[in-house]
Order: sequence, then structure tokens, then C-alpha cells
Amino acid sequence: MRYGGNTSCVSVAIPHHDPILFDLGTGLRYFGDCHSGREPFRGTCLLSHVHWDHIQGLPFFTPLLQDGAEVDVYAPVQDDGISVEQLFGATIKPPLFPIHYAHLPGTVRFHEVDRSEFTIGDARVVARPIPHIGPTVGYRLTYRESSVAYLSDHQMPADGSFRVGAGARELCAGVDLLIHDAQYTTAEFARKRDWGHCTIEYAVWLAAEAGVGTLALFHHDPSHHDDVMDILVRDAVECGRKLGVDVIAAREGLCVAVES
Repeated sequence: MRYGGNTSCVSVAIPHHDPILFDLGTGLRYFGDCHSGREPFRGTCLLSHVHWDHIQGLPFFTPLLQDGAEVDVYAPVQDDGISVEQLFGATIKPPLFPIHYAHLPGTVRFHEVDRSEFTIGDARVVARPIPHIGPTVGYRLTYRESSVAYLSDHQMPADGSFRVGAGARELCAGVDLLIHDAQYTTAEFARKRDWGHCTIEYAVWLAAEAGVGTLALFHHDPSHHDDVMDILVRDAVECGRKLGVDVIAAREGLCVAVES
């Protein structure tokens, strides 16, 4: 009730700039409610990967019900040769959904990324593959001197050691705000070491190792109710204090001002 129950969706607001989203989980529906009734929506999504919990909000994004709406989706290249556009077309259609996503009045355009660098308006984007289950990328978004990195699903070494790949390290290095997978306790990771995620302790260590300003713990385990989360966050904040990193917990409705 306090941390929230929607799946992954983060919005980035840049002055005088179309919205940029990280992922299209069920939180997208609430973001869309804030834009209903305005001028046709135009924005961009940086999609980390195509697991259900990161894409299932798209058909419920009400701005796409308006003619002239436009969404550009950047997503990782798939291993099996199917395009990301084909993948969405194969899942958001009858009988799984009442209509095909392409029949929505708004327009969705797909762009595939891997080890990529590009711009969205005045913002610079770096995408790098990171370990998870299936093709997955993390993103670093920079506007002027302010930067945010988004690594929502990040597999730490299965042996429990604290090591990090070159791509993830590059994305995180010196970033102002790091939004990072922090799903498991150490005990939970021992049972789920190949499920594609990491421990809270690993996320704090990586933030300190990379010289991050603020770490936002993200992708909370759905079995962690609010009281459990309070304890885990308290311990993470104390650990971060010892390592010189400000630690916060992502929760629905949280707004963070990012300034260098």
C-alpha cells in the first residue's frame, strides 16, 4: 500500500521536452491518466526488455486512444530474429487482448538498440547490454550536466560475488541518480541466484563502486510487504551511509529532482 504494486514504469521530465519513459509496465496507465484530454501525446520509451511486467501497460495507455498521439519505443534486439514490432504484434492482439495494438488511434514506432548511443531532443542516451534472462539493456540518460541510469533487471554473479560487467559499469559511472534492481535479500538470492536479479547489498555496493550520487532501490520483490520493505530500506540506507552513497527506495508517486 505504501511502496506500490504496479510494475516497472518511470517517467523523466525535462524542461520544454517531450516526456521520456523507462519501461511500459502497469504504472504506465497512471502516467497516461495525467495526460488524458490534452494535446496529442508525444513521447519516448526506453524499454529495458520485453518481459511481461515491463510491457503490459502499453495497451492501457489512454493517450494512444487519441488521433495524432505518437510514442517511440527503443528496445533491445531479440535473439530469435523476430523484430520488437513483431513481438508486440504477436502478443497485443486477439484472443489475448480485444484488439491489435496497431488498431489504436495513436502511433507506436519501434527502434532496436544494443550497444547504442543516440539523442532524444536535447538528451543523450547510452544503451548497453546487461545480464538478465533474455536480451536486456540498461540506459544512461544525460541532459546538460545531469544524468540518470536505469538498470531495472540486472543479474549479479550467480556465485554471490560482487563483480560488475563493463557495460553496467559504464552506465553507472558517476551518475547523479541510479535506479537499480534491488529485488532480493542475500538469503533469497541463494535460492534464486539464476532468476536474473540482484541483492540489495549488491546494488549499494555497485553504487559506491561507481561513484553514484543517489541510489534508488527498484524492482522490489512482490513478496516484500510494506513493513518488510521498511526494514530492508533502513538497513540499505545505513549501508550506503558507510559507503558514501545516498540510498532511497523507489515507490509509486515518488519524484526526485536530479541536479549535478
